[in-house]
Amino acid sequence: MSRLGDILGRYNDDIHHWASSSTQLSTCSVRPGTAADVAIIVKGGGHASNPGFSSTTGVQISMSQFDEVTYDQASQTAVIGMGLIWDDVYAALAPHNVNVVGGRVSGVGVAGFTLGGGYSWLTNQHGLTIDTAVAFELVKPSGKIATVTKASDPKLFFGLKGGMNNFGIVTRMTLKVFPQGQVWGGLMTFTANAIPDIAAATAAFSANVTDPKASIITTYNFVLGEPGISQLMFYDGPEPPAGVFDYFLKIPYFTKDVSTREFASLVSASPADIASGQRVSLVEYTPTILDAILNETVYWGTHLSLLSGSFISYDVEPFLNTIFSHAPESSSAYPPIRTRGVSPFNIYFAWLLDISDEVFQEAARQSAAQIRAVAIAEGQDLNGLAIYPNYAIFDTPLETMYGGNVAALKDLKASVDPTNVMGLTGGFKL
Repeated sequence: MSRLGDILGRYNDDIHHWASSSTQLSTCSVRPGTAADVAIIVKGGGHASNPGFSSTTGVQISMSQFDEVTYDQASQTAVIGMGLIWDDVYAALAPHNVNVVGGRVSGVGVAGFTLGGGYSWLTNQHGLTIDTAVAFELVKPSGKIATVTKASDPKLFFGLKGGMNNFGIVTRMTLKVFPQGQVWGGLMTFTANAIPDIAAATAAFSANVTDPKASIITTYNFVLGEPGISQLMFYDGPEPPAGVFDYFLKIPYFTKDVSTREFASLVSASPADIASGQRVSLVEYTPTILDAILNETVYWGTHLSLLSGSFISYDVEPFLNTIFSHAPESSSAYPPIRTRGVSPFNIYFAWLLDISDEVFQEAARQSAAQIRAVAIAEGQDLNGLAIYPNYAIFDTPLETMYGGNVAALKDLKASVDPTNVMGLTGGFKL
């Protein structure tokens, strides 16, 4: 490869995001190699889906050189560089038969995913990714490098767990690891005629399956003029017990890639949605809500396809209502309360033309509001349920994500960054 080709290749890697909506053409890119090299406007692994959150038209500082994965058997932890994607982490830990609580689909960046919370295939068993964090190496806005733990700085440790990039630049972190053997699962796809059966199976799973090793993502898609389903299934073991996924498996399918496999294989088989989104938090997925989601899929799919819409997608993600019990109350910026678990619901719209940005963003807001209204009308109490920051649309109010923690987070921000250096970066700002 020529020197120019090598430079262009590195530049493209540095500005690349898993979500095309948040990739911007930067004036140039820089790759620091140590915490002491780190400056501002930073992209870790590229998890952000909002424009400007980890991208810039100015100087893009890529964390790709922070690619460490070091397993410590004695402490049962792993030190992980923030420039990685989860695929790399899983591959590095697999020879040790251990794993961390990380992303569910291929290509997701470690940094933004973790600092915003982190929902995983292992969350039912171990909590959010931030619930498993032991330490963060942080370059403070002053330039000082600190190892932040619960013991060394409890307030800052609290803020880093869900408070995103407001307090400095995290260069690496230490997470707890857990034993990991083979898993079962993968992807099935279904055409429109199977949707009623898939909806019934999803509602039954949400209401009845309490095995923490089992998890699903049911995605309603609108592609090529009609709705369909992408069904991801996961079981943390070589075979699921009878009855957990039987309803899904007996439905006639379009494609099927489900087997006993390595964890990394399952993740790589899962499609990553390339889009910008809006998220709703629900208590449970009922038949009424799933009918409403299908209606939204068809309505917006039909309308937005005329405006360069290339992919309309609604992700149904049931979790156990105990997921927040894996860490103490008030132990992290997100979620603001842990007494009630929530099942996130994510809307992904993909489109081709920049001039359509506002139309699609407003459509996502309207669709989220409609789903929320249906849930409330059915009797779900959604008061106080926080929106997951990682996929919240760019203008989501802080109180919607952080609730009663906002005041404490603003005070922490003022003490750590009195001159607002981190205001130069993207993301939700305190």
